[in-house]
Parts: sequence; structure tokens; C-alpha cells
Amino acid sequence: MSEKVLVTREIPDAGLRVLEAFDVAVLHERPPERHELLEAVSGASGVLSTATETVDGEVMDAAGEALKVIANMAVGYDNVDVKAASKRGVVVTNTPGVLDETTADVAFMLLLAAARRLGEGERLLRAGKWEWWGPKQLMGHDVWGKKLGIVGFGRIGQALARRATGFGMEIIYHNRSRKEEAERELGASYLDLDELLETADFVSIHTPLTDETNHLIGATKLQRMKPEAVLVNTSRGPVVDEEALAEALAEYRIFAAGLDVYEDEPAVHPKLMELENVVLAPHIGSASVETRDKMAVLAAENLAAVLRGEDPKTPVEA
Repeated sequence: MSEKVLVTREIPDAGLRVLEAFDVAVLHERPPERHELLEAVSGASGVLSTATETVDGEVMDAAGEALKVIANMAVGYDNVDVKAASKRGVVVTNTPGVLDETTADVAFMLLLAAARRLGEGERLLRAGKWEWWGPKQLMGHDVWGKKLGIVGFGRIGQALARRATGFGMEIIYHNRSRKEEAERELGASYLDLDELLETADFVSIHTPLTDETNHLIGATKLQRMKPEAVLVNTSRGPVVDEEALAEALAEYRIFAAGLDVYEDEPAVHPKLMELENVVLAPHIGSASVETRDKMAVLAAENLAAVLRGEDPKTPVEA
């Protein structure tokens, strides 16, 4: 009898085809309720999860001793208790590398849209309120030739930097450690976080969510930014304090923001919903057909490898 695999959300068929040798149960398109997850995971040898499910010790214990692997279909794995998994001898994997370029596309899209007030302009037009072209109407800020500050200079941050070089932007970055090879390749300069915030015209966040990065960008850090600056976040919502950001935007202490992730997804802070100078996207950073297929396949291949007694391609270190 083949081993049971639980897929917690509907995923692209490309990923499911990798798992055809197993007894696969797929839950809903929507995120499962907690009780549904705890019930469905019983007896599973492998779990293919997404960023919306909290896979903690309780879920692992509900699966039972058969559980060998949790394959998270995301780069970030803050939703999985990696220490609890390690304690139970369960391998955790993620999907780095396959979504870098697509997510960088969305980050740059948000940067452009926020700088040039695209969301505000489209709402004006769709509401039938655009009555004429005017010399002072919807004036935003240029992107070309400006200074881009990237917080978190891993694969996605560097992919964004490559896009920015096509706009003649000066690249500055902050990271836990220097990336000297990337500095040479991209002409980037390392700065501490405060200096980056004080000098950048655009700030894009690409850090993982950890205890250290939770609310990394809060009221104090936002005060350091230029009044004409734009903040972009495509990493994880809690890296930015939404209450503080909403206040900074409302008071035009920064010019605009572009967000793809939120502190309490799918809820968005009500103050942000009221503001014109923020572009809001529903967590679409990796949402291209090609990339979601690759993510599903990599997650499935990781899971299948562990169940076959092989090493997964992209394990997460405990």
C-alpha cells in the first residue's frame, strides 16, 4: 500500500503528477480550517504545505509516527516549526530559486506603480471622474536614475537590482552579511540600515520573517526615510508595522508604498485601505503559470525524494 501524502491546498497539476506513486489527498482551494488540517493529516507520511498553513508540533503529532517530510511550497518557511520537526525526525524543505525572477518583477511593478500613482489614476478613470488632462494632474516621481535601497540582498533582492540597473538606478543594500561578489557584479554599495533608509529614494524589502525582522520597518525607521521616498514590500507582511506605515503615508512623511504582503493576510489594515498613496496587491509575487508550476514540482520532488529514502533538493536547516 502506497504512503499517504497530504497536499493542503489545490496546487498546479504539474506538482501532483510528481506524486502519482503515492496515495494523495488534496484539500480545498481555500486555506483549510485548523480542525480540517488536524483531521486530514492523520497517518500522512508527507505533507505538501503552502505559506497559509501553520504546521506546528500539534499538526505533526496529529500526523503520527509515519510523518517523514513537510515540503513547503514557498521560499519562506516561517509557517513551519522547523525545530519541532527536527525534534521528531521530520525533514522540512522549501522552494528557493524558482520564484526569484517572478517576484522581482512584481516588486519592480509595485515600485513603478506607486511612484507614478498608477492605482490612484486607474481608480479615478474607472469611477468616471477623469475629466481632462492637466499639467499638474497625478504628478508622481521619476524612477530612472534614482537611488534604490534593497533590504535583504539574497536571490530576489539581487534580481530586483538587475532590473533597476536597466533604469540607471544607483543600488545600495543592507544585509546580514556583505555580498561582495554581488557588489562587483551589480555595482551595489553596502550600507547600514539607518543610512540606507535616510538616503534611498526607493526602499524594497526582501528579508525572511524571523524574530529579528518582525516589525523591522516600524515608526522609528519610517521617520528616517525621505518624504519623497517609496517603500515596497514583497517579503512577509509582519516585517513592516502596518499601523506605523499607514500613519506615515496618511501624513505624507513618505510619498507612497507598494505592498504585496500583509501582517494578517488576507486582512489588510483598514487605514491602508482608505489611502490613495499605497498600491495593494493580493500576494501575487510568484503568481505566474510558469513559476507556480516550478514551485509545485520542486515541493513535490522534495517530498517524493524523502519518502524514497533520498536527499531532497532544497532542505531547510533546523
